[in-house]
Amino acid sequence: MQAAVAMGSNVGDRRAHLLAAVDAASRLPGTGVVAVSSFRDTLPVGPVLQDNFLNAAMLLETALSPEALLEALHAIERSRGRRREAEVRWGPRTLDLDLLVHGRTVVEGPSLTLPHPRLHERGFVLEPLEEIAPDLVVPGREVSVGVLAKAWREAALPR
Repeated sequence: MQAAVAMGSNVGDRRAHLLAAVDAASRLPGTGVVAVSSFRDTLPVGPVLQDNFLNAAMLLETALSPEALLEALHAIERSRGRRREAEVRWGPRTLDLDLLVHGRTVVEGPSLTLPHPRLHERGFVLEPLEEIAPDLVVPGREVSVGVLAKAWREAALPR
């Protein structure tokens, strides 16, 4: 099953956190890293004043279920010092790993929503993902990442 993951960090050695996440993902059972985007320095989103993020995306091939993969991604975050329960929403974090797409799975639950509900609104997610998987179709929207990224760029242009 193909899965797409967004990565971000704005605390400590941002690049080291992202590289460690890629390495850890490659060692998950039944999982391989297919592609990793370039790293991009981006402005933070939300009401909290904080440093810029370093963002990227990775494409995985995995035998893990969406729930098991999400649990593994959270464990990788914790290994880099993230404590979700103690942080401010949309605040600084050592590592943020968001499961964006897992095959054709569409689910809306208390701990997992697929595809990621704000995927189409975030350039810092769309642009790195477009770099490595422009033809990836987002389930439920039935359009490719490339089409979503183009729409986001057009909407973001000043009028």
